[in-house]
Formats: sequence, structure tokens, C-alpha cells
Amino acid sequence: MAHLAILGAGPAGYVAAIRARQLGADVTLIEKDETLGGTCLNRGCIPSKALLRTAEVARLAAETAEYGVLAEFKGVDWPAAMSRKNKVVAQLVKGIEYLMKQNGVRVVRGKGRLVEPLVIEVETDGQPETVKADKVVLCPGSVSARLPLPGFQVPTVLTSDEMLEIDKVPESLVIIGGGVIGAEFADIFSAVGAKVSILEMLPRIIPLEDEEMSAELARTFRRRKIDVFVNSRVSGVEERGGKRVVRFTQDEKEKEVEAEVVLSAVGRTPNTEGIGLAGVGLEMDRRAIRVNARMETNLPGVYACGDAIGGYLLAHVAFAEGKVAVANAVGQTKEMDYRAIPSAVYTHPEVGSVGLSEKEATARGLEIKIGRFHYRAASKAVAEGTRDGMAKIVVDARSGKIVGAHIIGPHATDVVHEMVLAVQTGASAEEVGGMVHAHPSLSEPLMEATEDALGVAIHK
Repeated sequence: MAHLAILGAGPAGYVAAIRARQLGADVTLIEKDETLGGTCLNRGCIPSKALLRTAEVARLAAETAEYGVLAEFKGVDWPAAMSRKNKVVAQLVKGIEYLMKQNGVRVVRGKGRLVEPLVIEVETDGQPETVKADKVVLCPGSVSARLPLPGFQVPTVLTSDEMLEIDKVPESLVIIGGGVIGAEFADIFSAVGAKVSILEMLPRIIPLEDEEMSAELARTFRRRKIDVFVNSRVSGVEERGGKRVVRFTQDEKEKEVEAEVVLSAVGRTPNTEGIGLAGVGLEMDRRAIRVNARMETNLPGVYACGDAIGGYLLAHVAFAEGKVAVANAVGQTKEMDYRAIPSAVYTHPEVGSVGLSEKEATARGLEIKIGRFHYRAASKAVAEGTRDGMAKIVVDARSGKIVGAHIIGPHATDVVHEMVLAVQTGASAEEVGGMVHAHPSLSEPLMEATEDALGVAIHK
């Protein structure tokens, strides 16, 4: 039985461990944190979604009269919301602990360091343990990126890690970075009473999404009195009169915005320092570990996956990469398929997308057709009072295949998976438009947008 050593128990690592056991390998999983699950479960995806749910309920509670419900909204009990968040995380961490025991994965807690290509030295309670393996899978994850600017140190500027443990709602919050992380925190804290401002260096927030999705979310934020400053380059942060003052340049003009709390949400970077990679000759692409489609590094028997290899820093991609890595480690032949990776932004409204944006498709020289359908014309969205948003479909005019889909609206991160399957399988607009969709449902806008691309939408 082959012995695999896996460094890191985040999404890539713990999934790789379970799959390796399913494939018959003996597995040692090494994790430096006290809890399993990595950043996503402990300091990212899950705690932020728990708080986003609090934000959603708060907004709904403030609007009960619209639905004929007599209730008084007295605000948010932040300690109670944080307690719920912690319970959610603890429950899921226990679930992973159970899965490790159920699958027979040996877990070693301590900081691991590669001392030879197939040898990991682990600091465990001050006593080193040497783990020798037939194959090694590196899954050290990522850390919050920090701008090398004056004042960008905790506690002057917080990262998402500290923000998820904040003990009270700040009166005001400046978020540096308008990507996914920044947008989600803006959604949370504006709903629970903070005055929120976003500073984004690029021309639009959530800049990796289709331009129309970005514009729609920006409009929604501005309606909620969130100040959105784009084309804004931050130069530093200082403390002044008990406040944090952020200096930035916009349209060649020097500006300032002050707040009680400043959050740096400028992305994440591979967590590859201090674990011995340079000493064993591992090839890197700056801070990312270089791999091929099989998740193989340049060192025989050493694989890497998840955030540490760069590219898509997404938990669901890490899950898939972990499965690919261990399949190859035990002798199978498998390659990672990145053709249809869903993107999800859990703001309200949510944003879900897959495949090419309109701009990307045009840049590739494709002749395209665009279909759109707004939620304000979708029966279920109107009935539920969630009318903001739209569905947009990008179709290759020559082949008729759907090459991209972009949704901003209620449950967009769920309903987008119909389009993930369409892009993955090369389904045509006629096939998807011809599918019978339940009425009323939040999937109908996808059907209508697809038919709109074909010029035959019914309810538009």
C-alpha cells in the first residue's frame, strides 16, 4: 500500500486525504492549525456566509411591512450573530474530524517542512516528527495579501481574518479592494449598521465578472448608501483623532476618507514561504508552486494543488485539484479540467458566472449572440420581492453553443450550475432554451435569456 503524506488540511488537503484512502493509499495528513478545514472553513468562505445570512435576515426584517407582516426591527445583536457564526464553523470542523477518523486518515498536527522531496519534518508540541512517504501532496493554501504601504499593519488595517472576529459593528468602515472579498464584507457591514466605503483600484468592482454584473452590483450598493470609489489608488493609512484616514488618488486628485475601521481586501497569495520548498529544488512561479495538468511538480513523486499553485484561488477548484493530484499519485492518469469553473459572489443580490464574458468572447474573435432577461420580469422573483438583477447568456453564433453565462440575482450561485453543465458539455442554446423549466422558478430567467439570444424570448 502506497503511503501519501499531505501537507495542509484545507479544502485541497482534506479532500485529497479522503480520496487517497478511497483509492487504497495509506495517508498522513499534516496540519499546523488546531482545526481542520483551512482558511475556507475557519477564516473565509463559511464564517463569511454565516454573517451574510445575518445581513440578509436583517434587511428582510427591516422590510417586513412590504410583505404584510407586522414586526419591529430593533437592529442586530452582533455578539449573537458572531456566536452563531462560530457554531456553524465548529459544527463543520467536527464533521471533517469525523471524516478523517471514518476514513482512517492519520492526522499529525504541527508545522510541516519539506527537508527532502519525500520527507516532511513536523514540529509537534516542540518535538519534531519525521514523516517519510512514497508520494507527497503539497496543499499549504494561501494567506491574505498585504500592500507594502505606510500604515498597512494590524491593528491600523485589518485583514479578513481579524474582521471575522471583530467584537462590535464599527460605526464606519473603509474597505480597500472591491473584489469578491471586499464586496461581501461591504454587504455584511452595511446591513448591520456601519457606514461603508469601498476603494477599488480598477474601473469597476468585482472586476473579474462580466461588466454588466459589476455595474448592477455597484448600482445596488449605491442605493444602500455604500460609497464606491473606483479608479482609486491608495497611498497609505494613518491614525488621526481616533480615526483611520485612508489617502488615495482618484482622477489625478489626492483624496481622503476616514473611518473607525479599515479592512484590506486586496486578495490572497500562496502560502509557500517557510516550508522548505526552495531547499529541495521545487520550481516556483513567484510564490506559486508550478505544476502541470496532473498536479505534478518538477520533483518526481511530489504533487501540489489548491491555492498554493495560484490560478483559481477557490475552494471548489481546490477540491477538484486535490482529487486529481491523488489519482495520479496512486498510479491513475487524470488531468484537471478548467473549462467550466463557476464563480460565486455571495452579496445580495448574488453573482454567479461560468465561462466567457462578453468582452472575453469578443477578444477571442468569436462571433457571438447575447441574450438577457431581467428578474423584474420573472414571476417568482416578483412574488418574492427579489426583483433586482438579470441573467445574461453568451452564445457562439457559429456553433450555437453556450460559451458563457452570467447571473446577478437571488440564488445566482445555485442556479448557475445549470449553465456550468451546459458549458462543460458543450450544450447549445437551442437545447437549453428547449428544456422545460419549472414555473415559477428562479431558473426561468436562464431559459428566457437563452431564448433571447435566439430571438425567441416569450416574456421579454
